[in-house]
Amino acid sequence: MATGRLGYAAGGLATTTVTNVYQVPTTTYSVFNVSICNTAATSCTIRIAISTSSSSPNIGEYIEYGTTIIGNGVFERTGLVADAGKYVLVYTTGATGAVTCNVYGIETSTV
Repeated sequence: MATGRLGYAAGGLATTTVTNVYQVPTTTYSVFNVSICNTAATSCTIRIAISTSSSSPNIGEYIEYGTTIIGNGVFERTGLVADAGKYVLVYTTGATGAVTCNVYGIETSTV
């Protein structure tokens, strides 16, 4: 079971693309935070979903939608919990590679 950084978008997020940044392993649940950093000087908008799909979240799975991050700003969602098999998906309108995402937390066995 991992602790610390559980997942991230290597090379930053692609613009206007849903990116899978983390999947909770089988037989575990995760308690985690999602941190998104906009390294560009201009604002971007983001979406975050905890989903059963690796690429196409249902509208009810979004926990953030259309949230603005100012240029050189940071957004963080803390205290999130997801069960086995769930995906953390992120979408941004920011320039490709200019917006980064990290998932930090702990995985706990359910068996």
